[in-house]
Amino acid sequence: MRIFTLALSLGLTAGTPALAAESCKAQATGKKLAGAAMTSFMTKCERDAGAACDLQAGERKLAGAAKTSFTKKCVSDAVGS
Repeated sequence: MRIFTLALSLGLTAGTPALAAESCKAQATGKKLAGAAMTSFMTKCERDAGAACDLQAGERKLAGAAKTSFTKKCVSDAVGS
């Protein structure tokens, strides 16, 4: 429980580089993507965000539930869903 609380507080207080950039959803809208092109773009963007968030979690030395919680929030913020 302590680790989860720590992860939640880190996720809420720490700014991530993904937040500095435009979300995937906003980028897709700006590019006026639709249909298969939008699906492909969103899939790639989500995959890239996941890799970047995993790297950030590693830099913060998070593990277990803390890493999972951080990564989930980070990807969600980056994708914009």
